Amino acid sequence: MKISRIGHRYLDSESGKTIDVWFPRSSKELKRSCLAEKVGIVTSDFITLEIESLDFPPQSTEDAYLRLHLLSECVVKPNELNLEGIFPLLTNVAWTSAGPVLPSKVEELRDLISQENHHLVITSIDKFPRMTDYVVPDGVRIGDADRVRLGAHLAPGTTVMHEGFVNFNAGTLGKSMIEGRVTPGVIVGKNSDVGAGASIMGTLSGGGKQVNSIGERSLIGANAGIGISLGDECIVEAGLYVTAGTKVKTPDGEVVPARELSGKSGLLFRRNSQTGVVEALETDSSRWGGLNTSLHSNE
Repeated sequence: MKISRIGHRYLDSESGKTIDVWFPRSSKELKRSCLAEKVGIVTSDFITLEIESLDFPPQSTEDAYLRLHLLSECVVKPNELNLEGIFPLLTNVAWTSAGPVLPSKVEELRDLISQENHHLVITSIDKFPRMTDYVVPDGVRIGDADRVRLGAHLAPGTTVMHEGFVNFNAGTLGKSMIEGRVTPGVIVGKNSDVGAGASIMGTLSGGGKQVNSIGERSLIGANAGIGISLGDECIVEAGLYVTAGTKVKTPDGEVVPARELSGKSGLLFRRNSQTGVVEALETDSSRWGGLNTSLHSNE
């Protein structure tokens, strides 16, 4: 896939280092403004960027930002483009209410805008900005925008509650409830629910390469987690963390590591409250009732 877009770029005035780039969907020359630029901490310009193929790694900060935009615009799905080596390309930025600046420039910025009647707020110091400052997806609700990074892929009908978190190169493929943590590389199928405090091991966990996913009509209960993939119509009971090495008793009585059940559909993972044994029972999504469809129209 060949991509060409026009973007608005902020640069550090002293070093010329690229701080960020906004690529509007219209690909028009739309300018942003901020106090940091007004007082000379940053400068800005327009760029036209072409990517010949998303199969090759990003080559620059600008290239990395465009790929993150494409994910959040749902032009491509997680794991469908090459993001190898993206971290060294991204600048660590102080994301402030007066505009993005290098962390070392915050004190200078605070002094230079002191006459502007502006209370400076620093929302984070990170390589990744909030998604909603760059891409506002259609049909999505987000309780706390600070918890969704640029590069998150949120399909229409997704609700991310206040304690939910979605990282870059991760997200949903349809109507979903996200109350837990969705980490890089993880895809959540439509009509699935990641419960409050739940987590899914991603590709950055300990440098792992295993890509985990959740199928359709599945539920990870509150404070539960998985280090394997779930197929369709699966349930992980509240509080149970199933890693790849967890020993699980199957419906036929065999005991296997959970990795052997990765991706299989129609399983309920639970811990037997009398024996402490982790069990996988045959089930379907009717056991938990599915999503409340009235909560996910998000029009």
